[in-house]
Amino acid sequence: MAKIAILGYGTVGSGVAHVLDENVPEVTGSAGEAVSVKSILDLREFPGDPHEAQVTHEFREILEDPEITVVCETMGGVKPAYDFTKQLLEAGKSVCTSNKELVAKHGPELAQIARDHRVSYLFEASVGGGIPILRTLAGALASERIDLIEGILNGTTNYILTKMEEDGSSFDAVLKQAQELGYAERDPAADIEGHDACRKIAILGSLATGAHVNAEAVPTEGITKITADDLKMAGQLGMTVKLLGSVKIGAEGLEILVAPFLVPLSHPLASVRGVFNAIAVHGNMLGTSMYYGQGAGKDATASAVVADVCEIVRNAGRTVPVSLQEREVKLIPTGEAVRRFFVSMDHAGEAGFQGLFQDGQAVSSGDAAGILTAPMKESTLVDKVAGFGDRIHWMRVAEA
Repeated sequence: MAKIAILGYGTVGSGVAHVLDENVPEVTGSAGEAVSVKSILDLREFPGDPHEAQVTHEFREILEDPEITVVCETMGGVKPAYDFTKQLLEAGKSVCTSNKELVAKHGPELAQIARDHRVSYLFEASVGGGIPILRTLAGALASERIDLIEGILNGTTNYILTKMEEDGSSFDAVLKQAQELGYAERDPAADIEGHDACRKIAILGSLATGAHVNAEAVPTEGITKITADDLKMAGQLGMTVKLLGSVKIGAEGLEILVAPFLVPLSHPLASVRGVFNAIAVHGNMLGTSMYYGQGAGKDATASAVVADVCEIVRNAGRTVPVSLQEREVKLIPTGEAVRRFFVSMDHAGEAGFQGLFQDGQAVSSGDAAGILTAPMKESTLVDKVAGFGDRIHWMRVAEA
């Protein structure tokens, strides 16, 4: 029997215990032997919980326990998760995690420590919750030359944009509703400013290239400037608005960013609504394939963590390979990208900016006017609108 520990008994950590309790035959069959929780690290007590007796407040009890071979890090954040993970790997224990912030910042280093000590560091649950995208990239798509990954990587922002489009409500009104329903945190900045999606696309870019994409270097925009009029005008153009993480892989490097895009309704990501996530991957032979599911939530995310546990137990004694190295990858400035753009402004300045885009398609809604431009360099667009200041905002348009 394989014995594991869980660091952090919050939403995901308690979900890991629940999956192991509920799916005993399935977990045993996948891992090749039974898996049980021996210890749970948390500062709190959990009276009445089925695993109350396994809770400890001392990390060293887990670190020094020779029976524990796999540890699930579900604490979140960098500190103390980084220090704990490093110590566990150096002690010869494998670690699997849902911690996207830690993987994005220190993943290559931790993966190398795991290789050095003949253990494994896996992080399927760090991107897309229950969507098995990392395992798919490493396995089923390993023979493909991946040149584009685009994804709706944050359920909170997708819910907000979906409700704004359906109800014609303002951003602030829908954000408040999302918080009341538990879809958005009390402090929603990581979601609505794009930081959560940024960490995830950095991990995807790292795995697709085998190099390290520094999340702090990824251009990132959120959805706070999007209005209900923007969504109505997008509909007039046969499009919708989505916050996308996008990485285009070429011979010169990576074009990577997180930003709101106008997405044509013919695009496979356009139909993804509500809190769901989806990731579209384009390979040189396969073409485009899409992976869809719950991007967050207790059981969905925990299921991905347990899948990593099973893979580690099944491969006991060797390192499960992860395509993640410490060398940095070259990032191409977004200003060099050529694409169409959607430019939005209030009616008072409409004549001024329409004169800049005479070959564009004009639309309007309520207090706003918009133009879908012809293809141009992003740096050219930035120069054109520089004089308008905060009265104007623009979004990129995804390729159909």
